[in-house]
Amino acid sequence: MTRDYKRYTVTAALPYANGPIHIGHLAGVYVPADIYVRYLRSRGRDVAFVSGSDEHGVAITIRGRKEGRTAKEIIDEYHPMIKNSLAEFGISFDIYHRTSSPTHHEHAAGMFKTLYDNGHFEEKTSQQYFDQKENQFLADRYIIGTCPNCGHNEAYGDQCENCGTTLSPTELINPKSALSGEEPVLKETKHWYLPLDKYEDWLQEWIVQGHKDDWKTNVYGQCKSWIDSGLKGRAVTRDLDWGIPVPVEGADGKVLYVWFDAPIGYISATIDWAKEKGKDWKDYWQSEDTKLLHFIGKDNIVFHCIIFPVILKAHGDYVLPDNVPANEFMNLENDKISTSKNWAVWLHEYLLEFPGKQDVLRYALTSNAPETKDNDFTWKDFQARNNNELVAILGNFINRAVVLTHKYFEGKLPTRADLQPIDEELVAALAAFPNDIADSLENYKFREALAKYMDLARAGNKFLADTEPWKLIKEDEERVGTILNLCLQVAANLQVLGKPFLPQTVDKIGGILGLAGLNWDDAGSVDLLASGSIINEAQLLFEKIDDDVIERQVSKLKSTKEMNEVENNTNLEPLKEEIQYDDFMKMDIRIATVLEAEKVEKSNKLLKLKLDTGLDTRTVVSGIAKYYEPEEIVGKQVSILANLAPRKIMGIESQGMILMAEDADGTLQLVQPAGKVGNGSGVS
Repeated sequence: MTRDYKRYTVTAALPYANGPIHIGHLAGVYVPADIYVRYLRSRGRDVAFVSGSDEHGVAITIRGRKEGRTAKEIIDEYHPMIKNSLAEFGISFDIYHRTSSPTHHEHAAGMFKTLYDNGHFEEKTSQQYFDQKENQFLADRYIIGTCPNCGHNEAYGDQCENCGTTLSPTELINPKSALSGEEPVLKETKHWYLPLDKYEDWLQEWIVQGHKDDWKTNVYGQCKSWIDSGLKGRAVTRDLDWGIPVPVEGADGKVLYVWFDAPIGYISATIDWAKEKGKDWKDYWQSEDTKLLHFIGKDNIVFHCIIFPVILKAHGDYVLPDNVPANEFMNLENDKISTSKNWAVWLHEYLLEFPGKQDVLRYALTSNAPETKDNDFTWKDFQARNNNELVAILGNFINRAVVLTHKYFEGKLPTRADLQPIDEELVAALAAFPNDIADSLENYKFREALAKYMDLARAGNKFLADTEPWKLIKEDEERVGTILNLCLQVAANLQVLGKPFLPQTVDKIGGILGLAGLNWDDAGSVDLLASGSIINEAQLLFEKIDDDVIERQVSKLKSTKEMNEVENNTNLEPLKEEIQYDDFMKMDIRIATVLEAEKVEKSNKLLKLKLDTGLDTRTVVSGIAKYYEPEEIVGKQVSILANLAPRKIMGIESQGMILMAEDADGTLQLVQPAGKVGNGSGVS
């Protein structure tokens, strides 16, 4: 049974203030969140739509170190850039905050102190990585090594950005300090931990049982996998000099872990917004008749679905998220978006190069939204969406209806006479659209909702083409008046129902039709416009994008790729530190034949392999699914590190590691003998 809520708190992920926004951020988080919020507002709902810059992430201090600047200089450059570009693009936040604000520092520290005073943390002395050359403990993002899950050799200490696996620093293979390049050592330090294991039963009840039917499968699956694998305590403090100081005695030199303080930024933002609006912020976070929703990318699922809810549960006064409709990743021209390689379409550049075309990008990203799997943005598809859909379907219909009204009825809405069966069919179809589109939006199926919206424009075009008023005008003006009345009523409905998707466009349509103040619940009617209403002159809603415009964008990306290839060829991995012969001899590398291969469920990176090593038959999980199909690898001979300690990957015990050659661009190739040899043959 659907519950009625008095108000909605909608959060959008806090981007790191260490660089500009790109289309991956838009497609994954900000466009779907904005669509949903605009829909809620159109239905008269009380909404707080909050986000802001995450300014305490280690990614910020890393950029500062690279550029010889302070962390504050970095955030003061990028916070306004992000805020302004999102506003110009039309993301309608009620407040875009920042975690460096006094309100946030006070509230995040207060949240920690409350949990600390109530005994919700465990104080532990543990072994943490320490950079002896830099004389400091290393935050997770300052540690880089090989991912044990997929073999990516630039995984961070908290997460592999290649396969999305959440990690702890000690799980990395061959860890290195991002500061000095040296191998870190383990050193004792004291921290406070959130005992996630104590909340396993509650999480089983709340997520595994309670949300199996209403959370997206990618979100639910990742959460269930985490919970079923057993949770461990997670440190909520770090040894750093940038962040919110831990507000208890004996915590000198320690700050709140960014993934403790960042989600609290949503609350801090709401506090300042409510103060400005004369509202009570607690209504939006601590009232049971408030619906809380987090819009995020898939890399943030664990933090928003498990860690932050546990923090809220431990505190006791807060509502929990009703849903977390996370998206997958948007790729670019068949490659993963990479900020470090400048492989991205940057929002601030798009706004300069495509002025007035915010809705075109919104439309292209929503039509191809990565809701259930990674999708790919291409400039050719962007052009096709604009020319073949926005121009040819939506823009064409509105233009024809308005132009014909001016031609035949001097720009006044003609009177509607008796309806014919074809008219009644259109009227009946129109009445169903508001609920149909709303149903998709309520279930966070924004791509489907937009497709339904465009179906209404298609229905209008078809009605106009089937009735052919230009052929009837000389003999039956009354009939033409009815046809154009219905067409303009459809146009009025497109104006109302398009508010979540195409905000700039519907403003233009509203100006043409003289519409203002109508909301979602008014739609579905053929009486939105009164007979005799003045219809203003048609104006161009969309314009065709020529091939040369697209070619310039493609050429820009090609130039980026060429530059990256040059850098890849000159920036190969440096030689590792010298080892002794005895160290090498500890590794038992054998040749094995792949007997069976299959994709690992819920992973697009992993293959489960059954190998004949000559000594035994064993299972190995390898992160090579992007480069090899299961049927392609069966029968091949591979090299395996046979005496590597077994470890569980995605719940499967992997007994060894397949050796791969990794090109500078990250491409993996099997390390194989030049000719067939016996299984179990040693590699030396």
